[in-house]
Amino acid sequence: MKIIPLDEKRMVAHFAPGIDIPLHPFFGSMGNAPPESAGRFNSAPPWIMGGNMDNKDLVAGTTLYLPVHAPGALFEVGDGHAGQGDGEVDITALETSLIGTFQFIVRKNMHLKWPRAKTPTHHMTMGFNDDLNASATLAVREMIDFLVTEKHLSRDDAYMLSSVAADLHISEVVDGNKGVHMMIPKNIFVSAPAK
Repeated sequence: MKIIPLDEKRMVAHFAPGIDIPLHPFFGSMGNAPPESAGRFNSAPPWIMGGNMDNKDLVAGTTLYLPVHAPGALFEVGDGHAGQGDGEVDITALETSLIGTFQFIVRKNMHLKWPRAKTPTHHMTMGFNDDLNASATLAVREMIDFLVTEKHLSRDDAYMLSSVAADLHISEVVDGNKGVHMMIPKNIFVSAPAK
């Protein structure tokens, strides 16, 4: 595969004759230590501490929120990808070396069960399980919790809004636990709710 710069802002990978893939760099793995109760933990499957999420929407400019389960959190990052389709279906993406700059802020007022994120355009919740349906259920439940807690909706309204305005994406299916993330656009929240 050959990387071809088209201009300063757009690069593509030449996959094969007639097939060029736009590059979209991101780290496939970002997480911290699992709870001690998990014992020895395989680093391949993503879980409640993040890890190998392979989520192509976690790009520069995104805020990732991770529950902390160990003193010092023990953050890790790696698995650089120049591009990947949703799902990473054959255990690989356009693998590359990446360098990033990270800012860490401890939010003691947040009590998360699962990773969440905020992209420049969307709020995101995630679920990881070895069953894809269970992963989707977790991502939806986390979105409902986000909308209740942060946007002050009732649980029923949050559930309905998740159905009419949020999108479910399969992050990855190759690392043991399947990843699903749900994204809701920030721009639908046009004003403060009436009191």
